Amino acid sequence: MKFGIVVFPGTWSEHDTHYAVRDVLAQDARLVWHKETDISDCDAIVVPGGFSYGDYLRCGAIARFSPVMQSVREFANSGGPVMGICNGFQVLCEARLLPGALVRNEHLEFRCEWVNLRVERTDTVFTSTASQGQLLRVPISHGEGNWQADADTVEQVERNGQVLVRYATDSGEVSPSSNPNGSINNIAGIMNERGNVFGLMPHPEKACEELIGGADGNVLFSSIIESARAVTA
Repeated sequence: MKFGIVVFPGTWSEHDTHYAVRDVLAQDARLVWHKETDISDCDAIVVPGGFSYGDYLRCGAIARFSPVMQSVREFANSGGPVMGICNGFQVLCEARLLPGALVRNEHLEFRCEWVNLRVERTDTVFTSTASQGQLLRVPISHGEGNWQADADTVEQVERNGQVLVRYATDSGEVSPSSNPNGSINNIAGIMNERGNVFGLMPHPEKACEELIGGADGNVLFSSIIESARAVTA
């Protein structure tokens, strides 16, 4: 399987993502510069974390207009799997590939720490190798990770089962104390209605080996890989 990892000016997590999928999970991968328009050689697209265009205006607001994003939109519309991580999640929301918006953390502080993510569904492209209710220990690193939406959108996202991971305690309880940024309903990651576009604020690529603190992040990448194998089997 070949991953395309989108790089904007200001992206800083592309090499970590590249390492996770290529060196740890033994998949083909390449960096996709934001001015590229041909991503037809890719089987999955990852929009990684960072500060695209310096986060001017607001996070992801300028990146959505990069030439590559039209190709990402077409790739997603054709059913291809797309994952947005941290700033990538913000970009996907700005591009209207995912609902809602990421705003300043409720406490107005930048947070860089390990959190627990409770897996809410296992029947998706991004969580197929997880178990229901499994806790994934993955780090966050953001100042604007507070997912917000109007009441109707929140109700629709919850009703459709679009929430894939929530911030939780060590025992798996979803509570205010486990919410690092104020996101509605402790939402850490959501997918689109079709189920092929996923965005989350935590960084799975920074949890790919025990040597760096844990390998739980591999669950999300390996799910994409195994889902692709199931389709081609």
